[in-house]
Amino acid sequence: MRLKFAQGAKPGEGGQLPGFKVTDLIARLRHSTKGVTLISPPPHHDIYSIEDLAQLIYDLNKLIRMQKLCEVSCPVRYRYCGAGVAKAKADVILVSGHSGGTGASPQSSIKYAGLPWELGISEVHQILSLNGLRDKVILRTDGGIKTGRDIVKAAILGAEEYGIGTASLVAMGCIMVRQCHSNTCPVGVCTQDEKLREKFGGTPEKVINLFSFIAEEVREILASLGYTSLKDVIGKTELLSQAHYGSSDLDNLDLNPILTKIDDGKIYDYHSEKFRNEVPKTLDDLFEKMESNLLNRVKN
Repeated sequence: MRLKFAQGAKPGEGGQLPGFKVTDLIARLRHSTKGVTLISPPPHHDIYSIEDLAQLIYDLNKLIRMQKLCEVSCPVRYRYCGAGVAKAKADVILVSGHSGGTGASPQSSIKYAGLPWELGISEVHQILSLNGLRDKVILRTDGGIKTGRDIVKAAILGAEEYGIGTASLVAMGCIMVRQCHSNTCPVGVCTQDEKLREKFGGTPEKVINLFSFIAEEVREILASLGYTSLKDVIGKTELLSQAHYGSSDLDNLDLNPILTKIDDGKIYDYHSEKFRNEVPKTLDDLFEKMESNLLNRVKN
């Protein structure tokens, strides 16, 4: 299960799909009605307390029984949420930055929402380390990541998994005209109009080519730093330093809080426990077991 909080482009309004884009097929798949505006179903909405998150994680863990993806938008500062969701038995925490996306959300949701993923990853990695939880949860990030340099920087700040969505769309043919919501995508990427969809020319090979170049850049950067694996640089913020541009506005910024390294005395600065976070049995489970035992006795 994955917890996604501080979502950037559409806080509390994930998966916006205007009504005129809801076709018969989409309506049937979403158990809805053609022409009715859709947003992502619960639990994709805002959570206002750690107790809400803990209950949600528990319910989904009991329901799913295997690792699935669950995204939750939480409108609070990263550090106050990170340790809480880890203690609540989340398996993966995804910190999603304010950049990225293609414009499927309403403009009121896109403008002035979210924070850079660099701030979020740094804060969450630090707070998890302070609480001795960093090796118990996978830390993932996305939001405008496009290059191998971005990935290495994310790893140094504490992330161990990385999402590259916008760049993948561009590789498939998206030209970022940001009118996904209007159902008039000129290259047929994000539209339900059959005539426009005929213009789509994307293939899996194009995305594979993109990721091959990104992986090659990551290897080159790691080699220049003297490392052979991304895991070797996770949390090693001493590899980063603040650049100086000769500008009083920029040079007066203090980035030391982002580059602070927490020494929790553990060997690993990343997820090292290869098991799923289990949750306690419910009363229903206990009663079911008791009922089964009683039935066996009656049969015998």
